[in-house]
Amino acid sequence: MKLFDMIKKFHNDESGAVTVDWVVLTAAVVGLGFAVIYAADDGMTTLATAISTEVGGITPDAGN
Repeated sequence: MKLFDMIKKFHNDESGAVTVDWVVLTAAVVGLGFAVIYAADDGMTTLATAISTEVGGITPDAGN
């Protein structure tokens, strides 16, 4: 009977469930962050190139 009690106690123990939930939630947030960065990468590169071109074409004023 003692073996069945140990199995029942092990089955009902939920002490690590919150930790597992947090690990899964954190992994999902990190994965979503990587997906957003990957999706926005081309747009950011295009915008940075346009800004660089525009700023590179500016000639400084000699103070006149």
